[in-house]
Order: sequence, then structure tokens, then C-alpha cells
Amino acid sequence: MTNLEILKEIETFLYREAYLLDQGDFEAWLDLFTDEAVYWMPTTETRDNDQEKSPVLGEWHLIEDDKYFLRKRYERMQTRLAHAEQPRSRTRRFVTNIFILDNVDDNSFVVHSNFIVYQSRLEHEEYYYVGRREDTLIRDGDSWKILRRYVYLDQRVLPRAISVFF
Repeated sequence: MTNLEILKEIETFLYREAYLLDQGDFEAWLDLFTDEAVYWMPTTETRDNDQEKSPVLGEWHLIEDDKYFLRKRYERMQTRLAHAEQPRSRTRRFVTNIFILDNVDDNSFVVHSNFIVYQSRLEHEEYYYVGRREDTLIRDGDSWKILRRYVYLDQRVLPRAISVFF
């Protein structure tokens, strides 16, 4: 399989993932993750131009979940205890600039993508989340699974409780 064919498969996988989330099919979305998956989102820190910033595991983070906790977050959002999702938000995801950063081996790739998530609640609340992701994807039969997802939001201040997945 050529790199172009692999990239096309990965693009299709990530577009399908966005579709599943926008449709509210969280069970199918969770099936896209391996049992050992890590979903991590660090805080964003603004520094002077001469200081490098490269988030690493162990620093402050907004989310550090495995598949079990992703499922728990989803289950909680299905209850009345998730006030930020009563009524449920309408979302639309845009995934773009997808390219392979690293070839771990023939069945595992580190993939970069940019995203915008639009979230609308009630009739007057609208939020945009903009950022990039680094995913480690592994081949699982004829498809792909997410082994690791690192989410880097561009905004420093978030508008409200995060009740969406990226």
C-alpha cells in the first residue's frame, strides 16, 4: 500500500470519527479507541517569544483520560447530572490539514490534524474550539484505532465547562 493510499484511509477514518461525534453516536466513537488508549489535553501556556513551550505528560492538563474514563464522561453526559449538556449541544466538527508526522512501523502512524469544533446550546450560546491533534493510529484489520490522542487547544481561556470531545 502506498503512502497516499494510507493517508486517504486515515483521512476517511478521521472524517468518519467527526461524523460519529456530530451525530451523537458515542458508542461507535468509543469503539474507535484501543483498550489502552490515552486521551490527553494539556493547558495552554503563553510565553515570551524566546521561550520554547512543548507540553509533555505530567504537566498541568485539562484532560488525561483512558478509554474507561472516556466512557464514564460519555455516560455522565447522558444523565441529568451533566448540566452543561441539558439540553444537549449541537456540534459540528471540521478536521483539516491531515498529514502523517511519523511512521512508527507498517501498521502504526503518528498523524497531525487541525480542528474547529462549533458548539451551540439553547438559542444564544455559541462556542468555538480551535486547535490541533496528534494521534497515534494503529491498523486494526481493515480499519484504524486510536492508541493516543493529544489535543492542543489554541485558546488560553475556555468559555465554559468542556462538554465536547475533540
